[in-house]
Amino acid sequence: MNLKKTVSQSIKVLLCLALGLFILWLAFRNVEFSEIANGLKSANYWWLVLSLFFGIAAYFVRAARWNLLIDPLGYRPKFINSFHAVMVGYFANIAVPRIGEVTKCVALSRKESIPVDKLLGTVLIERTIDVITTVLITVVFFLFAGDNVIQFLRESIYEPIRGSIGLTLGFWLFLAFGLLFVGFMVLYRKKLSNYKLFAKVFGFCGGIVDGFAAIAKMEKRWGFILYTLLIWLCYVLMTWFVVFCLESTSGLGLGDAVFLLIIGTFGMMVPVQSGFGAFHYIVSKGLAFVYGITIEDGLIYAIISHESQILLMILIGSISTFFIFGKRIPENISSKE
Repeated sequence: MNLKKTVSQSIKVLLCLALGLFILWLAFRNVEFSEIANGLKSANYWWLVLSLFFGIAAYFVRAARWNLLIDPLGYRPKFINSFHAVMVGYFANIAVPRIGEVTKCVALSRKESIPVDKLLGTVLIERTIDVITTVLITVVFFLFAGDNVIQFLRESIYEPIRGSIGLTLGFWLFLAFGLLFVGFMVLYRKKLSNYKLFAKVFGFCGGIVDGFAAIAKMEKRWGFILYTLLIWLCYVLMTWFVVFCLESTSGLGLGDAVFLLIIGTFGMMVPVQSGFGAFHYIVSKGLAFVYGITIEDGLIYAIISHESQILLMILIGSISTFFIFGKRIPENISSKE
């Protein structure tokens, strides 16, 4: 069973890596590598220090916001443990796309003895809020953006998403089958609970529901909203300061950074390791289409922005992984009310 799981996971990683390499090839196939090398050598990396500072700040705020979601469940995890768990999740995403959400729950559970299923509910809430926030910011930006920006967002983001969902009959059949299966499970829950497998499934799903219910009990809703806004402010500033590393992008303003953040976020959503390739492709295309910046300069910006954050994740993620899994687990850390 473990061998099958390992093989399946390996195939998934290789497919994601192959997709990322293909997108990287699309991004770099017609560029002058000598120009990219010279651009990277001549960049002013002092501005990158500020970008990394706000990147780290966003991680800290994420950990604080996660604690607000966990609090109504009756657990009080230490902030430092939540921060390290968040970083372990980002670190895991570099290897396997989308595994970070589960990994950070396992990491915090190890340090705080909080059930993983309950933590998964809070993480699902986080991801739902993040998606809604991304869509809202994109829509608002879309309403006030210029024609070039609107055209790029429509052609590069809206149309591909609509096409990938609306044109696949298999997707709708799978969704219909899934809804029927869930309905059957709910209808015959009592009978199915007599079987160990289904009892575990219902228990796991119940924990996730408890996690979702936590947000309804949250006393510090305004704190959650404030943390969400702070995360996005950190992301905007993190994106903006990188533009000053290059002369060709140094004239871009804070509003332009919002545009780069939006398209970069959608690039990071592509199921490849940490957006490799997809981020570079969409950001360089956006800079070229909207601002007339060369593809080479656009790729230089994307490389500095993306790889600096990846190296930061690897550095802090490695330390956090040792902190979570390399040390002896203290007893009675968490307190449940």
